[in-house]
Amino acid sequence: MNGSTSSGGIVVFGYSDVGYECLDLLIARGENVRCVFTHADAPGERVWFRSVAELARRHGIPVILAEPQDGPEVAETVKRLAPDLILSFYYRRMIPMAALDRARRGAFNMHGSLLPKYRGRAPVNWAVLHGERETGVTLHRMAKRADAGAIVDREAVAIGPEETAFEVMQKLVPAARRVLERQIDALKRGAAPRIVQDESQASYFGGRRPEDGRIDWRQPAQRIVDLVRAVAEPFPGAFTHLDGRRLYVWRAHAGAGAGRPGEVVSSTPLRVAAGEGTVEIGHWQWDGGPIVESPAGGEAPAAGRILD
Repeated sequence: MNGSTSSGGIVVFGYSDVGYECLDLLIARGENVRCVFTHADAPGERVWFRSVAELARRHGIPVILAEPQDGPEVAETVKRLAPDLILSFYYRRMIPMAALDRARRGAFNMHGSLLPKYRGRAPVNWAVLHGERETGVTLHRMAKRADAGAIVDREAVAIGPEETAFEVMQKLVPAARRVLERQIDALKRGAAPRIVQDESQASYFGGRRPEDGRIDWRQPAQRIVDLVRAVAEPFPGAFTHLDGRRLYVWRAHAGAGAGRPGEVVSSTPLRVAAGEGTVEIGHWQWDGGPIVESPAGGEAPAAGRILD
């Protein structure tokens, strides 16, 4: 890794749409962004967001693709740059404290929840999964513990009862830009607010894997629907099985009714019994097949079959 030995300006760590939007704001303001640390897209990952790296390169900002093993080099590069500020926007990894300590005016992160709730990974997915009706973005000081530093500013967004995690994320992008725009001058002066987080209200969640989308039909119908919303496209999806075949559920609604958990109580429309109530499946897909909108047709599981 290399970088200028002059000091000052801003070092950005960023990824995804929030990273893109916040970097775009800094560029539009003419801020002195010295370099951008970002990630190479993971092999096999569906990339649905704009590229922070491409935006930076388009404006002549040096880009460094950093991996976890590059921690010492990251810290050394930041040390050489001696920035006034470090700003992190949806960067996926912990930034070494040896790097954070080099920013004269501090290091700040934009997190996708209303801290102290939903610290950690995939905060929007977890919020939707838990049936929350509100989330937001929080700009906070970076500390040794993830997402635990003092809050600078927050902005809430509503979660609609049928919105997917992806749809909620799209609402967070402009909210993040607004928060940064409100606070960037104070950050540069070293005069940003400092609101200590209430640890009694804190919650922490880890990353999610595709296998975490497996539906447990013993759960209440609304809980299953919230899982579907949390992992709907472009995420890997909620799924169940019949005769060894995987069936993805992309849209669903909770309703009344009863039956053995996992029992198909109707094929048109496709409805499945849950631990409490039933789940009406609006969009579904056999693994490798087309997405079908119920009750339009397709190879729907027959009534009386048990999904697992």
